[in-house]
Amino acid sequence: MEKPEIDFIEGPPPAELVITDLVVGDGAEATPGAVVDVHYLGVDFESGEEFDSSWNRGESIEFPLGQLIAGWQEGIPGMKVGGRRQLVCPPALAYGESGMHRLAGRTLVFVIDLLGVK
Repeated sequence: MEKPEIDFIEGPPPAELVITDLVVGDGAEATPGAVVDVHYLGVDFESGEEFDSSWNRGESIEFPLGQLIAGWQEGIPGMKVGGRRQLVCPPALAYGESGMHRLAGRTLVFVIDLLGVK
């Protein structure tokens, strides 16, 4: 797969996690306790500005799901390897409503490609 493009989303930011399957995979399924190998792109909901991307680093990244933001912990399980899923994460499921993180208080949009599950 190639680096995704994230279309600007009209309207107010959602109050709940929004999960959209862009490509349904046919490989192993991610479970809540899994270690996942992903490529991802993240943009700010309001500005559309990219803030992070594994694509720009040229390599995927592997994480235990339990160490990730709540939106990923809720939004990745059920995905299958080979899939691409968009997650729209309100602040409470991202980096918090307020605080020290530069993305605190922001609604974030991620497109995640699931490459592997352990």
